[in-house]
Amino acid sequence: MALPAPPPARVFAELVPAQAPASAPASAGRGGPPVPSGREVHVSGSAELSAGPDRARVSLRLGSRKDAAGAARSSVARRLEYIAQSARQRGVPEENMTVTEDFSRVENTYQMEAEVCIIFSDFGKMQNVCNLLIEKLGTSVTISPPHFYHTPEAIDALCRQVCVAAVANTRRKAQEVCRLFGQSLGKPLLIREEETKEWGGHIDSQLSNSPDSLTLQERIQNATMYASCRVFAVFEIKGKENRRNKLL
Repeated sequence: MALPAPPPARVFAELVPAQAPASAPASAGRGGPPVPSGREVHVSGSAELSAGPDRARVSLRLGSRKDAAGAARSSVARRLEYIAQSARQRGVPEENMTVTEDFSRVENTYQMEAEVCIIFSDFGKMQNVCNLLIEKLGTSVTISPPHFYHTPEAIDALCRQVCVAAVANTRRKAQEVCRLFGQSLGKPLLIREEETKEWGGHIDSQLSNSPDSLTLQERIQNATMYASCRVFAVFEIKGKENRRNKLL
């Protein structure tokens, strides 16, 4: 009975032997520039990083129904001003607050409804503002759970960081390979980004039956962004590793 074939080996580094030059330059060995050895190490490397969300959007809904139109408007306007003032006092810029109002006639009464969307970059301030409004306004305002997300700038920064980390890991791998053979790593000859992936985080569905029942930390975890990068690089092999570098 024939034995099963062994699984294929994964090559992560390849030492390319030197090729004998057809003719050496006349300046070689006489003070001229060094002759390239032609020896190379080919290495692949990867990295994976994550970044939590850098923004959160909170929606606040409030309304009033009165017999007089002015009374309905006034009731909502007072609460809107208090919400805006509370957010401004805690460092939220005016441009991060958006107010939408809707005024209608319901049977013999007037109904005024409003929604305030506030974008926070500081999650501690977000909690302080929401806790204050719940304490002061009570059931007259409905605050939705925060929606966490990433700005395009944050996603771009994560992709750059993971690419740089993959290149650094690849260089360290090449150094280790060269040291294993008593060689010294030279300059990079080629660095190629082969694959970059992005995906969002998620929590186990068994942790919660409803998205509305997620805790704040679970929501942040659910909105965390992940990125991975794989690169291929070719480095020059300079020659024997000197004793000083080996001791460092």
